[in-house]
Amino acid sequence: MKYYIIVNPTSGRGHAGKAISQIEAALRSFNLDYELVRTERPWHAAELAEAAARAGFDVVATAGGDGTANEAINGLMRAREAGNNHTAFSVLPVGTGNDMLFGVGNHHGLEDGVRALAENHRRKIDVGFSRGGDYPEGRYFANGVGIGFDAMVGFEAIKVRWAVGLIPYLIGVVKTVFLYFKSPKVEITLDDKTFIQPSLMTSIMNGRRMGGGFMMAPDSAPDDGQLDLCIASEASRMRLFQLIPYFLKGTQATQPEVKMHRARKAKIRALDGGTLPAHADGEMLCVNGKELEIELIPSALEFVTLKK
Repeated sequence: MKYYIIVNPTSGRGHAGKAISQIEAALRSFNLDYELVRTERPWHAAELAEAAARAGFDVVATAGGDGTANEAINGLMRAREAGNNHTAFSVLPVGTGNDMLFGVGNHHGLEDGVRALAENHRRKIDVGFSRGGDYPEGRYFANGVGIGFDAMVGFEAIKVRWAVGLIPYLIGVVKTVFLYFKSPKVEITLDDKTFIQPSLMTSIMNGRRMGGGFMMAPDSAPDDGQLDLCIASEASRMRLFQLIPYFLKGTQATQPEVKMHRARKAKIRALDGGTLPAHADGEMLCVNGKELEIELIPSALEFVTLKK
């Protein structure tokens, strides 16, 4: 088995770079045959992962956050488009949020992640594909796409450089409540059903969690062939603050402003001059998009994790 380890040294506010010696010590302790490389620029992880798949590596693993993992998945999926479909994927959690891993994996922490590589237990997971905004050619995702309020929260959370985990997102929520609280009218098509409504937020999930702790789709599974959607309609600023604990517990479906849906495909279109700020796995898709099309590709990728 040949392992290709992609480290983003800036992930986790620089923690991933500082952890490289620890990562290598763990890999050596399991006698793994590996090559470790560092990313140097945006989208570099995608380029490295695609090249690794073409070169015949058995597993590509990222040591970083959700953004690094998302880039690597895009590289692996592009390699698969070219017929190089033998390379599996995994995550060594040293990043900030690790929401993707929470939804698709059973390992927690670096040592568990390396043990998972050594044991080589694989599960096939679905992968999403979003087209539109700044990515008319499309971008893959494993965890989810956030449109509207939650996208703006993520954009604000990135600006918080002094904290990690859930805290930057909570700060982002507070700031976004005062910056972006109006609900634009959107047309939503889920498979063959279309409806129009004001929508403060539309989260389209393959995983379960976003923002380091917000359970957007608590019942989602990454291998069920379905996207789980959490759609929130209009709400006042005060009401938004009241809803936060429900999203943290994953009980938001009990609230009248929130509806949950499932679909294989989703299309979101802004009406009346509105726009769609959006992200995929925390990576910006657009700030002023007009239309996004999202679909799920079942059993698209093998993910290496511990057995339950």
